[in-house]
Amino acid sequence: MSQGLHVIIPAAGTGSRMGSQTAKQYLPLAGKPVLHHSLALFCHHPQISHVYLALSPEDQSWAECAGEFAHQPKLTILRSGGESRAQTVLNTLQQISLPSNDWVLVHDAARPGLTATLLERLMTQVQHHAVGGLLALPVADTIKRDDGLGQVASTEQRAGLWAAQTPQMFPYQLLLRALQQADFVPTDESQAVEALGLSPLLVEGAPRNLKITYTHDLAILAAIMQAEG
Repeated sequence: MSQGLHVIIPAAGTGSRMGSQTAKQYLPLAGKPVLHHSLALFCHHPQISHVYLALSPEDQSWAECAGEFAHQPKLTILRSGGESRAQTVLNTLQQISLPSNDWVLVHDAARPGLTATLLERLMTQVQHHAVGGLLALPVADTIKRDDGLGQVASTEQRAGLWAAQTPQMFPYQLLLRALQQADFVPTDESQAVEALGLSPLLVEGAPRNLKITYTHDLAILAAIMQAEG
């Protein structure tokens, strides 16, 4: 892959749905903070040029749990956190200066189950795609739409539906333009790129690449990690 590969990890969220005073990216998982699992994968991967960790300006926890990453040469800490994930990523893109066609991979801070196999699958398949792409899983459950009153309004056809995961991988200039031009708050990078009329590539992820949202997610992922090694 001729273009550089750079990772942005937006980690400015507080994780309020966890019901914990500690942000979920700093909670323990398999003997180390959630965030360390992804940092280890990216910082030690030979194809990754650099990793940017985007923190809230008020974050005081990183200094306490940085550990082995306190002096990692491939890691830069930026206080670029914004009011939304999209704003955090945009702030970070504007602070770093990259060649326009270099790849940027954006990965959730609370998604520690990513493996080298999944990462390499994404990079291999997306590098030949003009737009970019993301890890995702075909939806297996039946999806219901509510009527606003806690009742079923309709059942969605799940054929063709995918649940987005991360990393999401796009050329630097394209992603910057997509986020700058978005007149709404996109929930992920792909949505911003889609708003330009483009179609990112879907690359199959895995159940273990789940996002830690609730307390029981930690136990689920710990069990998967133990079972899979």
